[in-house]
Amino acid sequence: MDWDKLRIFHAVADAGSLTHAGDKLNLSQSAVSRQIRALEESLDSTLFHRHARGLILTEQGELLFDATSAMSKRLDAAAARIRDSEEEVFGVLRVTTTFGFGTLWLAPRLPKLYEQYPDLNIDLMLEERVLDLPMREADVAIRMKEPSQADLVRKRLMTVQMQLYATPEYLEERGSPEKPEDISKHRLICQTPSAPQVGASAMMVRHLMTFNPTSLLTVNNYFGVLQGVLHNLGIGVLPDYVTRDFPHLQSILSDIETADVPVYLAYPEELRHSKRVAAFRDFVQDEITAQRKQLKQMGKL
Repeated sequence: MDWDKLRIFHAVADAGSLTHAGDKLNLSQSAVSRQIRALEESLDSTLFHRHARGLILTEQGELLFDATSAMSKRLDAAAARIRDSEEEVFGVLRVTTTFGFGTLWLAPRLPKLYEQYPDLNIDLMLEERVLDLPMREADVAIRMKEPSQADLVRKRLMTVQMQLYATPEYLEERGSPEKPEDISKHRLICQTPSAPQVGASAMMVRHLMTFNPTSLLTVNNYFGVLQGVLHNLGIGVLPDYVTRDFPHLQSILSDIETADVPVYLAYPEELRHSKRVAAFRDFVQDEITAQRKQLKQMGKL
């Protein structure tokens, strides 16, 4: 199959227009149209439905577009590896993680990474949805469970536990719970039960709800939960990695234990030798090591 025709087909399918694809490829509309017709003839299939508003892929066209999209992502990955210098770290690194970890832990630490590698550009994608790393929806993922996708390099970074936190001001005004039953005298702040979240958090919230808190504030991410706690709205269910950056928060009812939540860093096997990935991986590991040392000094480990 002619690679040049496939490249033109992919551009047309992506743009939905011969004219727009031609502009992108620096080809005339007629030249693009000839290449598409030749490809359709070689495959003995119609790849596009033509109508006044543009082009729509046929079923056969969808199959071919899926294949060219996968090829394009693989080629982008190969190009990224080629561009990686043996001594320098530069270019775009697409990192995906959860909204909570990305906003509360990773983003505040990124200035240090940029200080080390000023030519590195981070594209941070905060999603609860697990992106497909082998298909290059992202380069690196940090997730709250071990990735199940094949052909990934995995590294366990740390474990997280869910805990109850409140500000000293709130506890001074409302009193500090001494036993789980005392939750009935307080407002509980937690993630919305229907929001994607780690199982340990959901189980903890279900357990606490049996004690009938006075009222409830639910938010669909941990950043919102933290803001509620910081503004003295109640007692919040939060991951324990917030401890370092908000040391004034007080842990409450620490004997209510949750299962350890593993945190993994993963990236495609084909990026094993990428300098950008290695720089990011080592940076995250160093930050976790530094946090662990600080928590030990604070007596919180």
